[in-house]
Amino acid sequence: MDYLPHDPAILVSSINLYLRDEMYDTLEALCYAYGRDPEELKAYLRDNGYYYDESQRQFKVA
Repeated sequence: MDYLPHDPAILVSSINLYLRDEMYDTLEALCYAYGRDPEELKAYLRDNGYYYDESQRQFKVA
């Protein structure tokens, strides 16, 4: 994939897949690879009903 999706549900699914399959070690590494700011991404998803669980390295429904 050349870019991260904009739809919140698809974005969460894509990020969780990348982190689960260990394509990226951290959310920050994934964001930098796609030219996104990790804090802005977290804020966008938080506004759409998701939160990032650091210990499990995945976004979840709030």
